[in-house]
Amino acid sequence: MPKSTSNSITYAGTFERSMDAKNRVTIPAAWLSGGPDEFHAIPGPSGDCLIVMPPEEFDSIESRIEQSGEPAPKRRMAIRQFYGQARAVSADSNGRILLPEEQCDSVKLKGDVVLVGGRSRFEIWNAKRWDDVSAEESASYRQVAELIGL
Repeated sequence: MPKSTSNSITYAGTFERSMDAKNRVTIPAAWLSGGPDEFHAIPGPSGDCLIVMPPEEFDSIESRIEQSGEPAPKRRMAIRQFYGQARAVSADSNGRILLPEEQCDSVKLKGDVVLVGGRSRFEIWNAKRWDDVSAEESASYRQVAELIGL
């Protein structure tokens, strides 16, 4: 039986991990403690990472698409693409999730990976790709952080 979910879980931090030969990766204990052990994984729209969402976040996507203001055929296509690419994953007793082979292949996950918190969801990146993206994003982050007085 899945754990009850809690709005108090915030996926924060960056964690380096190694995927095993079966495509299992260990989720940080703080991300599982008191929160869900069932998730949905979907390749990010850019194809760079897997986005992993707890049930509440996953369940909210359809209404967010419906409220996007896009024409009905485009909304229907987005819903079909999103849910058609999503796969259910759950943490085992060791806190590992088994990632689907086709998703790992599509975003080039193998060996060293990085789990990156995104508050209500987290991402799993190829470690080398994450290093590149993180370096590219740092200037934009500094600008926004300065703008908001961080």
